[in-house]
Amino acid sequence: MSTTRAEPGGAADAAAPGPGAGAADAAADRTADAAVSEPATAGPGAGPRRHRRTVARVLALLAVVLLLLGAWLASRVWQAVTALQDARDLLGDVALGTAVDAALDPALTDDLAAVRAATSRAAAASTDPVWRTAEHLPWAGEQLAAVRVVAGSLDAVAGQVLPAVEDLRALLGGGVRGPDGRVDVEALVPLVARVEEAAATASAARAVVAALDPDRLVGPLAEPVRTTQDALARVDEELGPAGRTAGVLPAMLGVDGPRTYLVLALNTAELRAAGGIVGTLVAVRVEDGRVTLADRRGARDLAGAGRLVLPLTAEESALWGDDLGRWAQNAVSTPDFPRTAELVVAHWARAGGGPVDGVLATDPVAVAGLVGATGPVPDPDGGDLGADRLAAALLRDAYVAHPEPADSDDYFGAVVASILDAVGAGAGDPRDLLAAGRDAVDERRLRVWSAHPDEQERLVATVAGGAFTSGPFADQPGIFLDDATQAKLGAYLATGVTFRDARCTGPDPAVTAVLRLEYRPPAGIEGFPRYVTGSPGPDVPVGTLLTAVSVWSAQGGPPLVVTRDGAPATGSTATADGRHVQRLASRLAPGQVQEVAVDVPLRDGAVTLWTTPTLTQPGVAAYRCR
Repeated sequence: MSTTRAEPGGAADAAAPGPGAGAADAAADRTADAAVSEPATAGPGAGPRRHRRTVARVLALLAVVLLLLGAWLASRVWQAVTALQDARDLLGDVALGTAVDAALDPALTDDLAAVRAATSRAAAASTDPVWRTAEHLPWAGEQLAAVRVVAGSLDAVAGQVLPAVEDLRALLGGGVRGPDGRVDVEALVPLVARVEEAAATASAARAVVAALDPDRLVGPLAEPVRTTQDALARVDEELGPAGRTAGVLPAMLGVDGPRTYLVLALNTAELRAAGGIVGTLVAVRVEDGRVTLADRRGARDLAGAGRLVLPLTAEESALWGDDLGRWAQNAVSTPDFPRTAELVVAHWARAGGGPVDGVLATDPVAVAGLVGATGPVPDPDGGDLGADRLAAALLRDAYVAHPEPADSDDYFGAVVASILDAVGAGAGDPRDLLAAGRDAVDERRLRVWSAHPDEQERLVATVAGGAFTSGPFADQPGIFLDDATQAKLGAYLATGVTFRDARCTGPDPAVTAVLRLEYRPPAGIEGFPRYVTGSPGPDVPVGTLLTAVSVWSAQGGPPLVVTRDGAPATGSTATADGRHVQRLASRLAPGQVQEVAVDVPLRDGAVTLWTTPTLTQPGVAAYRCR
């Protein structure tokens, strides 16, 4: 049996690696270390998986941020919309443009303050950076932009109107007129600036909001936008004239030097287009807010009466003959007051009356409003005349008590002079006087013309300027009355304009305007003085009222269809300043009623009809489709 002998290093050496075994062992060691340092999932797709996890984390964070921004934006939208709804509800009860009303009614200032608070909230909510950024989103951005535009526009208007109202109230309550009747013209200057700013803001806001298309907005937003467009249009229409005329007030009240004005007292008992013949002319001097009487003359007393005072156009001659330019009484036959003023100033100058800075015309109804503010004035026949008796005294009683024309004219002029004296002496509360003046302008019973071109440019754009043909009223038709009896029977004529049979849709929208003439003289009118009854002609009984009715189309429009008591009306036709004019004769026996109906086109669902202011109706009638 043989045995193996152990050699040095036998067993141990047998276990040792052979050539190349060391490199293999090192690789194995590195593999073991890697197995310890790498996760168990590591492998060929480990890199893309790590990228996806990073993106997921970023997207999750972005979703949280967007959710928070969306929630913030939703809360701001809710705040803005809620505030706008509050403002809209408040605006339903507030005539935002009539600052005079707000100054006269303390409750309206509180309402305006509430509107201002609501619009401020809406504007603040819709102007933060998140909102403005979101406006770049498709579709939703247009909705958000509309809310911002409406909110900002309403806030701007409310922010301008409220200070103007507060200034006006402070001025009226703080003594704008002293005990001597002087107007504090300097105090008017900041108020004028406020009114002009408010009017400019309202005009700009109207234009911006009008550019929005409600049809592109969601239902809950479309209707409020339409409501706001209508509201801002009304505000602009009300504030616009005030803004245009406010700037002329300090100068017209003599802040830069004395002014002289002619005041025409129109006699409604003998109708003309603007209200009545010129009965009396009173010259007043205004200096630094103080008003004093300078001169008074009857229209029939002007020197050179009967001679043409200014050349007439062919159209004027065709409509009124030379009488328009021969007699101061007939200068108001034209419905365009700037032309009336030119003719009257020429008559006054020819009579040696001197230059004037402007002309104002008013009628007994407006004068009665002033008497209501100043209190009764002396009656030349004894006692006092209050507002309730004034029109009857001037237009009826005076002609019975004073059958001679010169005497009745003197009576008329004395009463007018007394009223102007009372106003100039400080009688009447400023608020009441302002309200009376506002009513007179609104009813077209007060008309103003300035000899200063910059002032006239502003006045002609307002209803106070009475510029029916020369002002920006080309799309407005008219129905005017002129006495044809050459008498004073118009004092017993009741008139009124109503609308019927509106055709608001279709290719030619229109409405029928109905002028009602009702003649109710007292019994025995045929026995009144000839100056009252006139000389109607051999075939017309004394006491019959003859009136010329003239129907004026819009400028560039077709002739209007006219009927009288349901039958087609015929008469003469002419043109004037691009308008078709139809003249027809009205003949009324005592107690008789007549209706003249005119189909007038509607523009944007509405029409404003100029007419002659009488004792019973203002000089304007308006219709709007609902």
